[in-house]
Amino acid sequence: MKKIVVANRGEIALRVMRSAKEMGIKTVAVYSEADRNSPHVRYADEAICIGPPPSNQSYLVMDKILDAAKQTGAEGIHPGYGFLSENATFARKVKEAGLIFIGPSAESMEMMGDKLSAKAAAKKYNIPLVPGTDYAITDIEKAKTVAAEVGFPILIKASAGGGGKGMRVVNRAEDFEEQMKLAASEALSSFGDGSVFIERYVGSPRHIEIQVLGDTHGNVVYLFERECSIQRRHQKVVEEAPSAVLTSAKRKAMGECAVMVAKACNYVGAGTVEFLMDENLDFFFLEMNTRLQVEHPVTELITGLDLVKEQIKVARGEKLSFTQDDLKILGHAIEIRVCAEDPANNFLPDTGTLSTYQIPKGAGVRVDDGFEEGMEIPIFYDNMIAKLITYGKDRNEAIARMIRAIDEYKISGIETTLPFCKYVMQHEAFVSGHFDTNFIKNHFKPEDLESSSLEEELVAAFLGAKLMNENNKSSAPSVSYADETVSKWKTNRLGIE
Repeated sequence: MKKIVVANRGEIALRVMRSAKEMGIKTVAVYSEADRNSPHVRYADEAICIGPPPSNQSYLVMDKILDAAKQTGAEGIHPGYGFLSENATFARKVKEAGLIFIGPSAESMEMMGDKLSAKAAAKKYNIPLVPGTDYAITDIEKAKTVAAEVGFPILIKASAGGGGKGMRVVNRAEDFEEQMKLAASEALSSFGDGSVFIERYVGSPRHIEIQVLGDTHGNVVYLFERECSIQRRHQKVVEEAPSAVLTSAKRKAMGECAVMVAKACNYVGAGTVEFLMDENLDFFFLEMNTRLQVEHPVTELITGLDLVKEQIKVARGEKLSFTQDDLKILGHAIEIRVCAEDPANNFLPDTGTLSTYQIPKGAGVRVDDGFEEGMEIPIFYDNMIAKLITYGKDRNEAIARMIRAIDEYKISGIETTLPFCKYVMQHEAFVSGHFDTNFIKNHFKPEDLESSSLEEELVAAFLGAKLMNENNKSSAPSVSYADETVSKWKTNRLGIE
């Protein structure tokens, strides 16, 4: 391939284009009218407008993207993540057009895109599954019987889709019928498929995922795990690699299970097999994401691999240049999602203009973004502004660098998840590794951010006043700022003597 279309926008479009450029491959940006001035449009060798801002009139219109490839003579299409990245129909159309889809086959997507068929594939290899049904269930009375056998609390889940839609936790038998109807209705409206199934509810799970990579010659390897348990609304905010709790034996067992899942659907390219892990560190297959993940940079940093380059090599028919035995974990990496949200207001999405936008720099800091100072955050797309990733020789260094990087990241004009992510980095539960997907419910209150901000402001004011007093000692008697302005309880609380 000498030229590819990147069928996406923002930071992932830029990230793919940079790797392609290093490989000597020209890139074509497709963009909506809302993204006309976006960095990824300027960075590409060519750019084609594909429609109005709404994604269903631009980034989700398959024929417009295929036309862009034909117009520019591109040979392949990289879908990034989101939009059409896991759309089997699109992958099939790309192939029918004589182009290369940089990702798995449509058949693999279809098998793993439906949670029930994915569970069936995993079951063939005796991969642990959460107790429950591995088939769609619509009969309410039968479902009640199954739920009673599994034991409450149970989880009702949509067969298609994700992101927490079509999902209901049911704690009591008397609530089951109503919650099942609601889950099916939401699944139908969100994904066009009202199929649901039942699982035992794992109350304090960790979300562990394994990165896999397969080629067209039957080789599949796992690139270790990512811990993705810090979430809000079933969506990830903080990810790290490796996990703080996995032993070498557990890592190997999960990795080998992930490889079996990939082989079960003849998977090629980069994919992710997701697991739930309970408080006993027993793991259960959850689903497979048939695309590049948002959090892939942490895997890149601990393995030294460029996953986008590996995707392109596989799509060109090349064999993997390494084996499982060649892979080693080197250091520790953490990623946070910098989103336009207000964590002090239930993570409500925010919109506005990036009045100030200055990214952190220095050793062990990587920023994948698609915005610049002065740009507006569009209301039409996902509200992630950037991914901030830090790397260290161990977990403590990666955390310390993340705290430093968050402090250096200057954004004004909108609210972001940066204060919350700093709160996570400094919380004892995270630092100790003793946390699960209920971190926000168990440990976070919006007022924690307000008190943290107040303390920082008071410390800065106190130190500034103290310095001013010292500079003025020779000219006039000074009044102790700590005595007069900061009350005794505040100084004690801040540890100021």
